[in-house]
Amino acid sequence: MTDLTYLFGTEPPAAGDLVEVAPGVRWWSVPVPGPLRQVNGYLLADHAGTVAVDTGFNTDDALAAWRALLAGSLADRPITRIVCTHFHPDHSGLAGWLARKTGAPLIMTRVEWLTLRLLVADARAQVPAEMLAHWRGAGWSEGEIDRAAALGWDRFGRLVARLPFGCGIVAAGDALTVGGHRWRVVVGEGHSPAHLCLLDEARGLFLAGDQVLPRISPNVSVTALEPEGDPLGAWLASIARLRALPADLLVLPGHGAPFRGLHARLDAIEGEHRARLDALHAFLAEPRRARDCFATLFRRPVGEDMLGMATGGALAHLHRLRAEGRAIRDTRDGVWWWRAA
Repeated sequence: MTDLTYLFGTEPPAAGDLVEVAPGVRWWSVPVPGPLRQVNGYLLADHAGTVAVDTGFNTDDALAAWRALLAGSLADRPITRIVCTHFHPDHSGLAGWLARKTGAPLIMTRVEWLTLRLLVADARAQVPAEMLAHWRGAGWSEGEIDRAAALGWDRFGRLVARLPFGCGIVAAGDALTVGGHRWRVVVGEGHSPAHLCLLDEARGLFLAGDQVLPRISPNVSVTALEPEGDPLGAWLASIARLRALPADLLVLPGHGAPFRGLHARLDAIEGEHRARLDALHAFLAEPRRARDCFATLFRRPVGEDMLGMATGGALAHLHRLRAEGRAIRDTRDGVWWWRAA
């Protein structure tokens, strides 16, 4: 995006490299499988050691990266606290392992922590009936449902190492003092229910996690956990709140490179979603299923590996149109049919 300024290039650090983005704030890259390839980790220098922000999946590659870091650059700066911005396993998957390895406490917002706990605990052989109904309602074929169900219901848990029993809870407006610097807790919604961001106003730093990304719009999805939710409405409300932050902050995102241009990026993300809503409203001149809306909403063809995420995103836009009074949902034989109001 041309309105953004990248102070450290646009590529993530090479394996094992630490890039200082501000005094006492280092950026590094944790490998993750899939198209994103990596998640950003941040290491904040504290008086007694290091505060680690986000961890990566519980995979062999991520474990190897952490072991090398702990034995190398952090050998004399032990981890004293672990902060996870949100419950998604690319950000929380190794929090439990790191807590046991270092003795450091985990810090999250309450809703993110309880959601993480819930999803890890809810491992079972069979997919819940409500999930099957959710897929069917969105217009999945029986073959797609059968193939997804055959994968079981423990995939999330496999990506998250055994969690600590307890967690330090923070809320919007709280502050973490790290190395003499005050980081204020800012909470966003939409991508996850209570996403933790950290603002160091004195130094102009905003640790944004996935709430604001430079190149992609974070996934905003309706899930079977909140089947009638309006996460896109919550997302747009969060964008409005974030516009109250200074425009010249250095944004430290969960994926992609640190950048300046927060307000420009918020404008672009909101504009993209509102354009999608308008295009979808026009597409609903005839009744459609969520499954039918992919080509209108997404630039790339949706393969079966992305079917769940695309379905959640389509439903988020449909639910937002309904909340705005621009769409109506009818149910026939367990399938949701959407039409413009």
